[in-house]
Amino acid sequence: MISLAAIQYFAVGDNAVFWEPEPEIMKAVIMAGGLGERLRPLTQIFPKPLLPVGNRSVLQIQIDNLRERGATDIYLALGYKHELFEFYFGDGSRWGVKIHYSVENKPLGTAGPLTLLHDRLDEPFLVINGDILTNLDYDELRRAHGTHGADITVATKVITFPLQYGVIHYSADDIVDIEEKPSLCAEINAGIYFMNPEVIDLIPRGTSFSMDQLLKKMIAGGQKVARFLMSDHWLDIGQMSDFEKANDFVERHRLVLEK
Repeated sequence: MISLAAIQYFAVGDNAVFWEPEPEIMKAVIMAGGLGERLRPLTQIFPKPLLPVGNRSVLQIQIDNLRERGATDIYLALGYKHELFEFYFGDGSRWGVKIHYSVENKPLGTAGPLTLLHDRLDEPFLVINGDILTNLDYDELRRAHGTHGADITVATKVITFPLQYGVIHYSADDIVDIEEKPSLCAEINAGIYFMNPEVIDLIPRGTSFSMDQLLKKMIAGGQKVARFLMSDHWLDIGQMSDFEKANDFVERHRLVLEK
């Protein structure tokens, strides 16, 4: 977050011109260790983050976006077929970032892998699931995190679920109306977080622990858990139907998703 004290100025004649410095260096963690079982048989060959979308993999799109939005150090939390990631991305210099790796020896859930990076994450950092496509402004998320004074900030997204059935409205045993295939809206966890490094201390080591478990633990413990409602484009590639949508998603938002 940029403080008022960090805003600099210079004199032009009798006028002072103000500007904000470049965003601070941001560290980002991409959770990419899952088995991707719902995308089999595709993920029997490649891990889900390495599946091709257009002419790039899901993970390469994420790395390109992170770099363009200020990230310089990217940590890949890996497990399944980790050697493929290391072979393809190397040290990250080809993509203009530094890529670091951690590898879980057994499944640690969606939060547990952060414990393997405990000694490397010493400042507030971003976490994103490795199957998310979005054009979210991560620096805006970081500023909101600082403004709220939060321990962790969760990016959320309102999505619509179309029902395939007519919904009955009734009073006692009498039907009073039928609503034909309505849509339900819900605000969901978008799988993107900004958190303080101290949060890692709340995650048990050596065992599977999910982000939902972490958030519930923090809420119960009185830590500040903030929400950041995003209006940006967002797609979770969780199922085969989502993967089929991904190519169209990238094509429609090419200007914001490509380098």
